[in-house]
Amino acid sequence: MAEPDILAGNLIGAIKANSRMAVIAGIIMLVCGVLAVAAPLAAGISITFLVGLLLIAGGVAQCVLAFQTGAFGRGLLIFLVGALTAVAGFFLISQPIEGLAAITFFLAAYFIVTGVFELIAAFQVKPAEGWGWLLFNGIVTLILGILIWRQFPLSGIWAVGVLFGIKLIMSGWWLIFVGRSVGSAAKNAAV
Repeated sequence: MAEPDILAGNLIGAIKANSRMAVIAGIIMLVCGVLAVAAPLAAGISITFLVGLLLIAGGVAQCVLAFQTGAFGRGLLIFLVGALTAVAGFFLISQPIEGLAAITFFLAAYFIVTGVFELIAAFQVKPAEGWGWLLFNGIVTLILGILIWRQFPLSGIWAVGVLFGIKLIMSGWWLIFVGRSVGSAAKNAAV
């Protein structure tokens, strides 16, 4: 019976250590989220730049794959997609304001389409528990998409940065809450 006590003690120690890290990560995410909401254009341009770098890396990797297939004829489509991906990445990096506008335009379209689909899905599952939340989510998503669309291109200045900042704030609060809850539970279990 001594072995389970040792395992439980190790588990409690691990939970305590990780709960503190979760709280720290949550605080960092919360601060970054507030900064993104406070400076949405800078946050949006930063996100655009990062997406551009990721597209370039992915495009180059696809082009290398096309050359390594052994027969360039079979890999031509992979090469063309990779080249297009890399070009899109270079566009985002070299023209971050225009890239941010393109991302904002895509975001508006995405919210409108997903909002409509969520509304349809809500009415399809209507007697089920939670259908009202799906309906509410669909309405909010659709309104947000229309708001971004109608304010375009002005929404390019604020939409991506604010939405990303809100996501960071929500995730940060969640990590802080979970970290503190787990830490409290671990302390109570140790007693």
